Amino acid sequence: MEDVKIEINLNPTIPALPKFDDRTKINVRYTLISPYVSVHIYWDKNEGELIYNIEEPVLNNNEEEILDTLETSLGEMINVNILIQKTGEAMIEYIDKTSRMLIEELGIKVDKESYKKIFYYLYRDFVGLNKIEPIMKDYFIEDIECNGIDTPVYVVHRIYRNMKTNVLYNSIDQISGFVEKLAQRGGKYISYANPLLDSSLPDGSRVNATYTQDITSKGPTFTIRKFTKIPWNPIQLLSKGTVCPEMLAYFWILLEYKSNVLIAGGTASGKTTLLNAIAFFIPPESRVVSIEDTRELNLPRENWLPSVARVSFGEGKVGEVDLFSLLKNSFRQNPDYVIVGEVRGKEAFVLFQGMASGHSSISTMHADSVDTLIKRLETPPIELSPSLLNILDCVATMTHAVVNKQETRKLREIEEIVNIDNNNNAITTIPFMWNPKDNLFYFKKNINAFEKISRKYGMSVEELYKQLNLRAKLLYEMQKRGIFDFNQVQKIINEYHKDSSAVLKAFGIKS
Repeated sequence: MEDVKIEINLNPTIPALPKFDDRTKINVRYTLISPYVSVHIYWDKNEGELIYNIEEPVLNNNEEEILDTLETSLGEMINVNILIQKTGEAMIEYIDKTSRMLIEELGIKVDKESYKKIFYYLYRDFVGLNKIEPIMKDYFIEDIECNGIDTPVYVVHRIYRNMKTNVLYNSIDQISGFVEKLAQRGGKYISYANPLLDSSLPDGSRVNATYTQDITSKGPTFTIRKFTKIPWNPIQLLSKGTVCPEMLAYFWILLEYKSNVLIAGGTASGKTTLLNAIAFFIPPESRVVSIEDTRELNLPRENWLPSVARVSFGEGKVGEVDLFSLLKNSFRQNPDYVIVGEVRGKEAFVLFQGMASGHSSISTMHADSVDTLIKRLETPPIELSPSLLNILDCVATMTHAVVNKQETRKLREIEEIVNIDNNNNAITTIPFMWNPKDNLFYFKKNINAFEKISRKYGMSVEELYKQLNLRAKLLYEMQKRGIFDFNQVQKIINEYHKDSSAVLKAFGIKS
């Protein structure tokens, strides 16, 4: 056993996966946790659907018995909460040393190959998230969904979209224990008295779970929205066809001149992704304060103060810090920009008051159109005064779409609020829109926000349109040259703020 070297690569190379017009032809395999686990994605003729099949080491009866013994003994010896605070390498080394010590003390006979396989499961169950740990390590997975016992876990894949996995929980105790583990990892508590969980994992992934059969008839459930450590940048959205260069150039100008932007859309339509991407355009010297229910934002800047709401401890809302309180407090922190992850309650009133007092703000909201958004803002629990809506410069509406039989996300339209009439109806204009019929973006030279910027800063509207054109060309050129690196994109945008002529010249664009 002394010469058995344990190696686990938790960050294998991200493969370039092929796209298929015909889902029935999909048959790909790639590594998730090297050298132990891979996934096989294929079309199952009998099921008539795509299968996400996790391939883990197979244990024989003797190996399973040894694993059970070691897991029981390790569970009594180690504090998992302390363990998961270590680095990946330190955790692997700690589990390895402790397991070898137990094997020696208990007189267990195990050969090298068996120990390697057993060790993977010890790592998976103590350090990782048990059965779904391989899925958590898959770069391409966006969502993990479990609907209860005796039903497969489903995933949403960046390229192949919805798929059924071979992961199954077959007992209430098993899934209850796992939901408790999710709560502990997020520093929260879930029980029969408090059966709903909304939390974040240490890596930033968002968790929503239920605990009892009273709430969900199939037993405890969970949904995990995977967190992207490196956020999507504007050039990546451009390459995916989510936006066009002119839309991004428009946001760039609006954020440079401290405008107010609200991003609307349905669940998982890409609202936070767009928010993260356009945050690249906030001037580098500006101070940003962000407020969220659960941590999802990841902004590419140093002068950023992220705040997260906190639920109460027990009854009486003891220790609760809600979005409303955080937002009120944020305006005392001298922000140039305030970002609210999602507005849905009384905090919207404070946000709009902040906009009116000169604090540039960006936020997201669940709504599928500007009309729906205005109705939500004007009715309980928000009850915003219609006159305050005038301070909002634009609403960007994200949507799910199917283009060439592929699911995708699109910035459907950017709508500007010109005024609110006497009947509290919004007078709007749409300078940018996506047409699903031909899958093309259209824009017209009638941008109300430019008129506002011109009046406020004394710039000519013509100069703003010229900047829109130059910045759109620059962004398009960056896409053509394959500049997708997070840091490189931010560096070019920051340099443009300092010396636009030099950047344009470097990219062969005449200013």
